[in-house]
Amino acid sequence: MEPSDEELYRRIRKGDRQALAELYERREPALYRYALQLSGNQATAEEAAHEAFLQLIQADARFDARRGSLQAYLYGVVRNLMRVAYRSQSVGPAGEVAVDDGVVQTLIEGEATRALSIAVRNLPPGYRDAVVLCDLEERSYEDAAKLVGCPVGTIRSRLYRARRLLAAKLRQYRLTPEKVTK
Repeated sequence: MEPSDEELYRRIRKGDRQALAELYERREPALYRYALQLSGNQATAEEAAHEAFLQLIQADARFDARRGSLQAYLYGVVRNLMRVAYRSQSVGPAGEVAVDDGVVQTLIEGEATRALSIAVRNLPPGYRDAVVLCDLEERSYEDAAKLVGCPVGTIRSRLYRARRLLAAKLRQYRLTPEKVTK
């Protein structure tokens, strides 16, 4: 039976480097994907996922198991780092979508994907979290609520409103011939 995140954390606090490696291997990929969905930038996502673990191992780490799970704490750190990045405008645009020359359909799909990605990143933070966790990461409402630290009903409400905002944004988005050729 593998140890819980919290058990690994207790071992990390005692200086167990193997426990840190195990926790990092277990949680970093999901934190990276989450940060990537929020930022649209690979370098920013890598930094945020790495920084979450650096904050966790600092002597003054703020994790408190009475307030929630270690996984929720790590997601919260990443979420806060992304908010700081947005405020400082250090998050750059998503990388260009690779397209085969002469394949218009691939270009159109790339444009639509890019439009969706931009629309998600421009949602208010609470709505963005709900969409990323529930729709893009395919987590349950309950799991998303635990990671964000709010009631399940709040996640459902945010997700409903976020989807409406996204639909309105994407209806405004029209792929014109000028966009295809640029």
